[in-house]
Amino acid sequence: MSTTIMRIGINGFGRIGRNFYKALRERHPGIDVVAINDLTTPAQLAQLFKYDSNYGIYEGAVESTADGLVIDGKHVAVLSERDPAKLPWKKLGVDVVIESTGLFTDAVKARAHIDGGGAKRVIISAPAKGEDVTVCLGVNEGDYDPAKHTVISNASCTTNCLATGVKPLVDAFGWKKGFMATVHSYTNDQQILDAPHKDPRRARNAATNIVPTSTGAAKALFLTIPEVKGTFDGISLRVPTPTVSMVYLVAQLGRDVTRDEVNSVLRTAAQTNLEGIIEYTDEPLVSVDFKKNPHSSIVDGSLTNANGDLIQLALWYDNEWGYSCRLADIAHYVLAKSPAGV
Repeated sequence: MSTTIMRIGINGFGRIGRNFYKALRERHPGIDVVAINDLTTPAQLAQLFKYDSNYGIYEGAVESTADGLVIDGKHVAVLSERDPAKLPWKKLGVDVVIESTGLFTDAVKARAHIDGGGAKRVIISAPAKGEDVTVCLGVNEGDYDPAKHTVISNASCTTNCLATGVKPLVDAFGWKKGFMATVHSYTNDQQILDAPHKDPRRARNAATNIVPTSTGAAKALFLTIPEVKGTFDGISLRVPTPTVSMVYLVAQLGRDVTRDEVNSVLRTAAQTNLEGIIEYTDEPLVSVDFKKNPHSSIVDGSLTNANGDLIQLALWYDNEWGYSCRLADIAHYVLAKSPAGV
């Protein structure tokens, strides 16, 4: 875009919204967040922004005012509007809205930010329905066409982890089929104590249970890697940790491989075309060692195994911070690729 300052609005200042803001300031400080929409008070948002149970105390200055937040001396307006169509994005000059409420993942609903609010584009921080395109950076960002795509999904944290680990293997060895399980930290879509939930397993308390449930990541993978369509499925095992998860992948590749071949392909990708997106380690680490790791996927080479064309792969990811970093990067990518005023 030709404008000097690119402007963003955030709808939903929860775990992802707040971490997105922090990641954006670190990674792309030239992008300006001009407004946040959330159905709570600026004082509560300031408190939650400054004090984070997963990542500690924000080192900068955070204050609340009657109508916004002041973060490191910069005022950000705080709105409180339930209907995206009524948000004043056009008046505020917003180029892209980050839709991170989890409520407007249907593109028809998300498009209200554009048709009613006057924003130019929307990026949904979740798997979506009816979106113009789903993008995982490092895998298929070339699919984004600014002339056609105004509602973009950044998929999920698990899809970003899975896709960035699978793509180098598909390119190098071909693909037949696979299964995955994500050993995933609990989220706010679970109950702290046993209580009603539409998913009877998520109704059970998150603090003392391993909770099997569904994941959209396996089915969404083909949106970024078409070769896997109809050949892949998986589950999620929610566990009592606050952040950092692991994808455990079992796949049948297009030819026989060795453990060293698989690790070599992934190590090379981490050092070349996927540098900054995936990372490779052979160290015997545990989940806390990957807290606030900015990569979409960290290959644990020590856990790779192969038997003919069948492989086992372990991919770590910080499901909050790593995903928020990709969300910041995709916002930058979309803004950079989109023509001025469009």
